[in-house]
Amino acid sequence: MDFGLLCVHAHPDDEAIWTGGTLARYADEGARTAVVTCTWAEGTGRAGELERSLDLLGAGSPRLLGYADARKPESAPGAPRFVDVPLEETVERLVGHIRDVRPDVVLTYDGYGSYGHPDHVHAHRATLAAVEAAGYDQLYPGTGEPWRPRAVYLATIPRSVVVSHWQAVFGAPPDPGQTLPGVPDDQIAAHLDVGPWAERKWAAMHAHESEVGRGASMTLLTSLPEQARAQLLANEWYRRVAYAGGSRTTTLRG
Repeated sequence: MDFGLLCVHAHPDDEAIWTGGTLARYADEGARTAVVTCTWAEGTGRAGELERSLDLLGAGSPRLLGYADARKPESAPGAPRFVDVPLEETVERLVGHIRDVRPDVVLTYDGYGSYGHPDHVHAHRATLAAVEAAGYDQLYPGTGEPWRPRAVYLATIPRSVVVSHWQAVFGAPPDPGQTLPGVPDDQIAAHLDVGPWAERKWAAMHAHESEVGRGASMTLLTSLPEQARAQLLANEWYRRVAYAGGSRTTTLRG
């Protein structure tokens, strides 16, 4: 398969939680897959966990920007927090990875950062800017030959799924006016059935041993009833942002 897929994530474990099934599925189909992780530095424990997760998902070696998690300064001692780094700097570094991988599709978070984490929101904004910039030969010379991906897909959750699982976890529907993750169902452009890869996705999530039982997303998943957790693991949803690419078009296959 002559197809490339690049994910841009904020933290180690996000690649498995939000796009693990997609990565594993496309890798098994012969696509080139890669992941850029914006926080945590080489040599830290979570960087090692990321390497094991990517190996399980068939997504190559870690590509770490090495900035600090907004809430965990120990993630990159001496480095600035990712959210404090000028957007221009992050965009230039991401352009370099896009031009190196030359993906057809780039995956990142939706505009709310999937659930509002400031690192996720910053990654979303930087990724959209980098995808646009990577196609211009006038911008960031020295970072590789220009490349324009065909589309960006934004990992998200349909609002109906959020509400049903909220009920399963908390025993009641969300309060009126409650801020919820996800988007209205009619904004979902791609729904991938990753059921055959769900077991590998779950294993990749558990490769992040330091987060099992304490990371917010992992805690939520392990607290769900088994049937509800299986549904989440077997499905991944995306909004789509199209970019000009001549006659080339592409879609993630459901």
